[in-house]
Amino acid sequence: MADFVYPPVIAAARTMFRVLDNRIRVEGAEHIPRTGGAVIACNHVSYLDFIFCGLGGRPAKRLTRFMAKQEIFDNRIAGPLMRGMHHIPVDRAAGLASYREALAKLKDGEVVGVFPEATISRSFTVKEIKSGAVRMAAAADVPVVPMALWGTQRLWTKGRPKDLTRRHVPISILIGEPMHPAKGDDWDVVTKELRDRMSALVDRAQAEYPDQPASDEERWWLPAHLGGTAPTPEEAVELDRRS
Repeated sequence: MADFVYPPVIAAARTMFRVLDNRIRVEGAEHIPRTGGAVIACNHVSYLDFIFCGLGGRPAKRLTRFMAKQEIFDNRIAGPLMRGMHHIPVDRAAGLASYREALAKLKDGEVVGVFPEATISRSFTVKEIKSGAVRMAAAADVPVVPMALWGTQRLWTKGRPKDLTRRHVPISILIGEPMHPAKGDDWDVVTKELRDRMSALVDRAQAEYPDQPASDEERWWLPAHLGGTAPTPEEAVELDRRS
């Protein structure tokens, strides 16, 4: 399919991040296939994650088509951009249509990006994930590639004011070895393995991250188990339930 919108959007994003000196580290891009379909399954800590997940595919020269909620496509500014980049709208009341569109793209050799946690993790740990990513990969006979982002929450996340012009923020994009789910697999087992792999990548991204909070007030972007003030996973579940 023709891509007249996606490349300029990527170029604009890269220029902005260079100006802000947001140091982007991509590791493991060799795990994304250079040709053919693939599902990228990424953790979700920021409203900007689709941008950085997409940048993770660029060393492999791939453009990632994201499954995103219909409301974004309804926005008068974001909507035309999303459609121009051939992303996939997800109407939660009619999810089968978006699944079929994603499956068709995979079979056509496209890379489809999903956030299997469905919503942003307030605890900055990997929440329970849905099985759609592995089911879709199996149905299309393509690999699913786990990915982890870290640092993006410092720019804009749930429950915090956005800070899109914040400078010198390191962003880590770690990509793991592909999984090859197949029809007939136990979806609970395969989904758990995917979550374990995503969690291991997030743990490594956090351990290797070059910045630490400069003050107690800044500890909000660290998970509780690392001494931060983010909600625990249990507290995050309760906050999500109330919102």
